[in-house]
Amino acid sequence: MQLYTNPASPFCRKVEIVLIETGQRADVTDVASIGHPTDSAGMPTAINPIGKIPVLAREDGPALFDSRVICRFLNDRADADLIPANAWDIQTLEAIGDGICDAAVLMVYEGRSRPEDKQHSPWVEGQWAKIARSLDALESGWMSHLAGPLNIGQIAVACALSYLDFRHGDRDWRAGHTELANWHAAFSERSSMQDTAPQT
Repeated sequence: MQLYTNPASPFCRKVEIVLIETGQRADVTDVASIGHPTDSAGMPTAINPIGKIPVLAREDGPALFDSRVICRFLNDRADADLIPANAWDIQTLEAIGDGICDAAVLMVYEGRSRPEDKQHSPWVEGQWAKIARSLDALESGWMSHLAGPLNIGQIAVACALSYLDFRHGDRDWRAGHTELANWHAAFSERSSMQDTAPQT
């Protein structure tokens, strides 16, 4: 199988971590991809018309996308338990992590896709407000869900928080989120996190 990926993408990193944690890393060859909404020339548009990554190309079926679909396929393929059946809380936790990533990536795209005089600061701050609310929610109501056996919700949140460090380090997401910061520090010691850390 081939994984169209980019180490800077938190969604691709989530898939890479699932590959490692489920023992399937050797079954997949990475294909470097790069682009954004106004420049998709380097993206696998022939197999994903949306023009986004990650994309998993299989030999026995159509390519799979996005990260949630790919992670569920890999979880089932390995008969793993990262996504327990009917564990709606774990899947909601994953949605929070992915939502943080969505907002954080859109903030980056605003700077990369628009000329400086066309960038809209209130829109950027609106994206950060989504992230701030999510951080508060994680700290106040989801810490118990971040404990326990490894699951897809933990992976998604860890990738999201690490992406904030990578692209929005000046925002200091840790302020007021001590428990979340401590959890992230401990989770980041996993070898799968170490092996997939984007290079600054």
